[in-house]
Amino acid sequence: MQKSKSVSELLAGSSKKLASLKRKSQERAVVLEQVCAVLPAKLAQAVVSAGIDQGRLTIGVTGAVWATRLRYLADDLQARVGESLGMEILRVRVRVVAPRAQI
Repeated sequence: MQKSKSVSELLAGSSKKLASLKRKSQERAVVLEQVCAVLPAKLAQAVVSAGIDQGRLTIGVTGAVWATRLRYLADDLQARVGESLGMEILRVRVRVVAPRAQI
């Protein structure tokens, strides 16, 4: 029988898949931080996820009202987030997602 490992031990291990997931998670955290930094505080609170894939910035917000407001800022987000991350963002997509779980 194998000895069970804690999650931190698994993440610290040398598994390529886990290392890739960890890297992607860290990249998405940086993008989320940059998106929230350029938004008004109240709107930033509604943002629950953000990531860039193939030049497309996808932002998840908690409701349709917030999504609509965010879409009005898409051009500004595209320029400011792209500049802060040092990459070209070709398109911004806004999605309504489930709110963050409160712990």
